[in-house]
Amino acid sequence: MMEENLIKREGYIEQIKPFINKHIIKILTGQRRVGKSYMLKLLIREISKNTEEAHIIYIDKEQEQFSTISNHTQLYKYVKSNLESGKTNYLFIDEVQEIIEFQRCLRSLLNEQACDIYCTGSNASMLSGELATQLAGRYMEFPVHSLSYTEFLTFNNLEDRTESLERYLTIGGMPYQRHIGTEPSIVFEYLKNVYASILLKDVVSRENIRNVALLENLVAFLADNTGSLFSALNISKYLKSQQIQMPTQTVINYLKALTNAYFIHKVMRADIHGLKIFEIGEKYYFEDLGIRNSVRGLNYLGDVGKLIENAVYMQLLRRGYRVFTGKDGEREIDFIGEKNGERIYVQACYLLADEKTLQREFGNLMFIEDNYPKYVVTMDPLPPRKTYKGIRQLHLKEFLTMEE
Repeated sequence: MMEENLIKREGYIEQIKPFINKHIIKILTGQRRVGKSYMLKLLIREISKNTEEAHIIYIDKEQEQFSTISNHTQLYKYVKSNLESGKTNYLFIDEVQEIIEFQRCLRSLLNEQACDIYCTGSNASMLSGELATQLAGRYMEFPVHSLSYTEFLTFNNLEDRTESLERYLTIGGMPYQRHIGTEPSIVFEYLKNVYASILLKDVVSRENIRNVALLENLVAFLADNTGSLFSALNISKYLKSQQIQMPTQTVINYLKALTNAYFIHKVMRADIHGLKIFEIGEKYYFEDLGIRNSVRGLNYLGDVGKLIENAVYMQLLRRGYRVFTGKDGEREIDFIGEKNGERIYVQACYLLADEKTLQREFGNLMFIEDNYPKYVVTMDPLPPRKTYKGIRQLHLKEFLTMEE
């Protein structure tokens, strides 16, 4: 495992490093196949390099050799039997949610100070309810996402060019592309398998979904309406108009199951003044654009506006923002990002094709009276002057590569 040629994902490593050897459980969360296992290997390499007496215990629940560890008792017995006295013990568990009541074992190991603990998980529900109660104050969560645009360039040895950006918007940023190339037809075949795995293991089985066909219809609807503002009731009514009977409560349950698997992200609608949350109306974005495109079938020119918006949203998440879609009277703001008491406002569109579009995208931002940064992100070839009445226009490439 340690002989692999691993490419560092520095941002995540730097987030986690301050907590190495600290008396707290580190849990890496995110959609299946976004690179959480890879991050565990990077952490193992980091620890092994800096701790001479490090002893690593590694459990991968997707490997047959660990199939006998299915509950907290078996996990505890295995770990205790593999600890080495006189050394600093580190425990790494990949896909920990596959172990029944794993939290009971981890809490005990933490209390005993038996080892420094790192886990990955592919379902958000593992951090709620019983787990939140038993491990409250004892864990740190580190969300891991599919590759950013800059990571995509590094992983695939590509230059920062318009063609590379278009390829990123087409095939997304699942790390395994590094091994299969960036030819869309090949990548989409791989992504269809990833999609099936997510639905089977992290949605259908874990959430006890009974009607898989309805679930797939819902995913297709979300792919076709990425970034649109709607409610569960709206979705139910639309599907009914297409002769698909899906009660509102079923829509709510299935949306929650998909968000629990980190497959899609729900963005709440908020009033710009004070970020009061509106109960009706939300948007959904995909964790990975490649999976979205493999599900729907790609019409690049027809979908590019949705792809840009999705890419902007995911970049804000990677930068650690809490993200809302904004409302100020009749005016809509695509994204409000909030972090450490600061804000950023972003409008996203394909091209500022005419004066009406320009007034809409810039005009909505101009009515916001605070002095936080405001951006309009497009794929227009930028003019020499990149501001309009104090609001900065960025090409999508610039936004996805800019340093904070």
